[in-house]
Amino acid sequence: MRRFVWNIFLVLAGLLLFAPVVIFGLYGFSTRYFYPQLIPSYWSATAFLRQLTDVRTRQALILSLEIGTVVSCLSLLVGYPAARTLGMRPFRGKSVVYMLLFVPTVVPPVATGIGLNILFLRTGLAGTVLGVALVHLIPVLPYVVFTLSSVFARYDPHYEYQALVLGASRVQVFWTVTLPLIFPGIVVATLFAFLISWSQYLLTFLIGGGQVLTLPILLFSTVAGGNPQATAVLSLIFVTPVVVILIATSRYLATDRVHGESGITL
Repeated sequence: MRRFVWNIFLVLAGLLLFAPVVIFGLYGFSTRYFYPQLIPSYWSATAFLRQLTDVRTRQALILSLEIGTVVSCLSLLVGYPAARTLGMRPFRGKSVVYMLLFVPTVVPPVATGIGLNILFLRTGLAGTVLGVALVHLIPVLPYVVFTLSSVFARYDPHYEYQALVLGASRVQVFWTVTLPLIFPGIVVATLFAFLISWSQYLLTFLIGGGQVLTLPILLFSTVAGGNPQATAVLSLIFVTPVVVILIATSRYLATDRVHGESGITL
């Protein structure tokens, strides 16, 4: 009975998860689809292909991918030393540091964005891709640090000590010992960083000032235009990279792998 209830729950959760995507597919690959029709009478990929070949859509897609990649790399460079220290070294005030890192996730992005917009206007970063990438680090860094610090909390540094005793340099230790052990956690942290940056609208709008056209900005402007077919197609384009990335990295999302139990031997 318990298993039956669990299966029903999974089915309902799956329906809620995929129902919007199905609706987008019905609108995006059909013509003359009106309420109260359940299934479109005519199917066509014209709208989808037209949107893919649109210059603005391609530029927004490429720019979103570039910003997401840059933000992911920057967040790992900044978050790695902080996460290693928080995860492996006990010190006074550690809980305060965690609390301060958590603050950007609860502060309304409007307040953050408006304040930073004034600063970025004075420094010339407002309306630039670099400015947008930097402001994306604010919501991204807490997730990266929290993910990696949980990995380092279960990390055994004795593997590194053994490699150093055997004559390996610090760089060799990182590439041959540390990175393989924490690689699943790195993948998950990168995934979080990219997805959060990929879906940012408000911070991008406030700092970009309408000059940095990412896919969320284009999608929201299309929604305001009241064209359901164009909105559905852009939504599918917006969701597709997320689904591809999740499928490609799904094997790293298991709890034991995230925490660095990769079975390395020395």
